[in-house]
Amino acid sequence: MNFQESKNAWEKKVETEIGKRPERRKEFHTSSDIPVERLYTPNSEESTPDAYLEKLGFPGEFPYTRGIQPTMYRGKFWTMRQYAGFGSAEETNLRFRYLLEQGQTGLSTAFDLPTQIGYDADDPFARGEVGKVGVSISSLLDMQTLFAEIPLDAVSTSMTINAPASVLLAMYLVVAEQQGVAWNKVSGTIQNDILKEYVARGTYIFPPKPSMRLITDIFSFCSKEVPNWNTISISGYHIREAGSTAVQEIAFTLANAIAYVEAALAAGLQIDEFAPRLSFFFNAHNNFFEEIAKFRAARRMWAHIMRDRFSAKNSKSMQLRFHTQTGGSTLTAQQPDNNIVRVTVQALAAVLGGTQSLHTNSRDEALALPTEESARIALRTQQILAYESHVGDTVDPLGGSYYIEELTDELERRATQYLDYIEQMGGAVSAIEQGYMQKEIHHAAYLTQREIEQGEQVVVGVNRFTVENESTPELLRVDSKLGAIQAERLAKLRQERAQEPWAKALADLRSGAEGDANLMPLILQAVRSYATIGEICNTLRDVFGEYRPPIY
Repeated sequence: MNFQESKNAWEKKVETEIGKRPERRKEFHTSSDIPVERLYTPNSEESTPDAYLEKLGFPGEFPYTRGIQPTMYRGKFWTMRQYAGFGSAEETNLRFRYLLEQGQTGLSTAFDLPTQIGYDADDPFARGEVGKVGVSISSLLDMQTLFAEIPLDAVSTSMTINAPASVLLAMYLVVAEQQGVAWNKVSGTIQNDILKEYVARGTYIFPPKPSMRLITDIFSFCSKEVPNWNTISISGYHIREAGSTAVQEIAFTLANAIAYVEAALAAGLQIDEFAPRLSFFFNAHNNFFEEIAKFRAARRMWAHIMRDRFSAKNSKSMQLRFHTQTGGSTLTAQQPDNNIVRVTVQALAAVLGGTQSLHTNSRDEALALPTEESARIALRTQQILAYESHVGDTVDPLGGSYYIEELTDELERRATQYLDYIEQMGGAVSAIEQGYMQKEIHHAAYLTQREIEQGEQVVVGVNRFTVENESTPELLRVDSKLGAIQAERLAKLRQERAQEPWAKALADLRSGAEGDANLMPLILQAVRSYATIGEICNTLRDVFGEYRPPIY
């Protein structure tokens, strides 16, 4: 009996079995509404060696479907980079040092909302928000405190900052100077992805054009001065958190990435001058196999975009390097210990998908910022996966799975359709200005919520398997007096700093913003004069204006 005859016989047996005992659902599908077949078998047209090399290749070789490094985790585990930041710089510094003592291998900094949108802690707009969802940073003094006793030549630091990314990077570099660390020894990442702020998150300051200028200024400056710094982390994470599907997460992230590449080229940079330092940031959601396939599809698509569209020659320009964070929107306030299990499954998907670094969310984050104990459990989750599960002993262990490869192909096909349509609209910026991405995400979020409310999608502890009289765990509380304390510090700083260098630095920044100078050296000058983040951003606001989203 040949393969087809055997398959036909098996299908008849299955139909008989279904007649006796129906399957759980009439139809199965992924979170992107991709149908899931009962069984996946070899595709004879794609099983030749040439087809293998074209679609999969070997790890560390184009098109990087199986990973960007030849040995992956056999040589070095992913960077365990727990996202942390709350309250004052002193409190977050203690949390950083605690996590490093517990075996964390990289820092990831969460900033509070005033910092994210360029306001000082004493600004009226900051009232009630200082230190609430991240650490409060208003000046170089705060940044010095944040990284006290942390050697910046030995630790890689990621900073989730976008609109004022240039200011926070400047502060970080000045702290490195003060530690005696050369900039070429400094490594880390600024998120610096403003387009996704317009799409999904909302912590923008300036309109798109000057925002893109700031980004390309950072590209140019760091390519010469800070060569080991990742100048942008193009984020699909927040797109997914806003409610997108896995397909939309790939497509909209890569569309934004194309826009950044085009802006850098228009600014006169060469593709292989900046592209090797581009990095990405993805979500790890609940649909386990789809998430693994998502990472593989994104890698392959980016490799082709960089080689075929932008004529990149450097292999590092074609490699999609990415950080992963487990899905914050999947965490539940009900039965929070269940979140430990969710995070473990999501983290495993990220590792099997070939992530370069990983943050695992804490069990209590649907209720508050994580306690020290919850953060330690989240870190231990990564360490157990790394050291006890042996999932990193071989490269791309699920590569070749009939299901994984079919999902990878289908995700790529659907994401490419989105990219083609966005291209017809004039690119990512035009699509954002027309509200296209936003509306697609909102529709996907609506469909998901409807499935949950109708019970079609089960959320354990929320719409099934609930319990009564749940106890509330101990939560982290930020001192309500922090805003006043930070305001006192700022008043003291403004009184004691040298006024002439400060005034000159802000005047030079204004003049540079009105012209076409690279703004990074001018921002560094302002930071060294102890100009605050609010003063620097307000200077730029006066020149660039502020973004106001259109009403659709």
